[in-house]
Amino acid sequence: MTSTMKALVLRAHGDLDQLQIVTDKPIPQATAGHVVIRVGASSFNYHDVFTVRGMPGIKVPLPVVIGLDLAGTISAIGDDVTDWKVGDRVLVNPLKPGVGLMGEMTDGGMAEYVAADARQLIRLPDAVTFEQAASLPVAYGTAHRMLITHRTIKAGDKVLILGASGGVGTASIILAKLLGAEVIACAGSDEKCARLKALGADHVVNYQTTDFSKWAIARYGKPERRTHEGGVDVVINFTGGDTWLPSLRCLKRGGTLLVCGATAGYDPKEDLRYVWSFELNIRGSNSFYEEDLTALLDLIAAGKIDPLIDRAVPLDQAVEGLAQIRDRTVLGKVVVTP
Repeated sequence: MTSTMKALVLRAHGDLDQLQIVTDKPIPQATAGHVVIRVGASSFNYHDVFTVRGMPGIKVPLPVVIGLDLAGTISAIGDDVTDWKVGDRVLVNPLKPGVGLMGEMTDGGMAEYVAADARQLIRLPDAVTFEQAASLPVAYGTAHRMLITHRTIKAGDKVLILGASGGVGTASIILAKLLGAEVIACAGSDEKCARLKALGADHVVNYQTTDFSKWAIARYGKPERRTHEGGVDVVINFTGGDTWLPSLRCLKRGGTLLVCGATAGYDPKEDLRYVWSFELNIRGSNSFYEEDLTALLDLIAAGKIDPLIDRAVPLDQAVEGLAQIRDRTVLGKVVVTP
């Protein structure tokens, strides 16, 4: 085996032109408590765009190999690692104990090989592919915790999902339908809406041409303060910004607004009258844990869900893949196979 590898390296913050495919990065060594993984697949998240641009208050040690999500095969084992062996197929939890996120605070998955703490490893069922597994951690793990671990959705609920075409959005559609909900998926084009309908959404709304809140009220009725008539049961809103107040307006009395991010702005206009008048629940959900990832692997292995992958590209085309994430031209995940 050669001593160097191919990798996607971020050398300075800025636009995607700061990313470079290199072929001479040293293959990591298996230090104590760690393993080296031959990457089978890695996937992008919008978080990778933020990492490239730079985030206030987060000092990324540059240069760094980006990519939070990855799965592969153990190729070397360090001292004190007893529960794993060379050849084991694994999914990696991106959060490295005591360090932070891989692909941000330490080298991530957009490379042929990567080092990981043995405590990050989750055994991969034979029935789960590397591409499926690499789609999971950030997007599906976040959605699983928000919907299933927190027990926020039940069969028959009317669930409106904003940003439904991205990784967390498509994951939320798949999991909400698994739970028996009636799903309203909101996306920014008729083409995306059609594909979300094919994915399983019961209703679709193009938010570029239709006010999603007014659509929901027209369909289900205006929420009533003295009864539980009208409105939707749950709004999944990880966009924030201008979508926050309309989300409150279309929730039924006792309804729930789920939030796990704020891609369009974290300081939205607020109207507390809706919160108390309709006894609304605002439920936050942060990140994911190993229990979420293990449960998702079991669901895939049992044939109950299948992550939506828009496209799989080789490492040489990884920058183009991330550009499609940045420009929101994909539906679901972009997977990279080094």
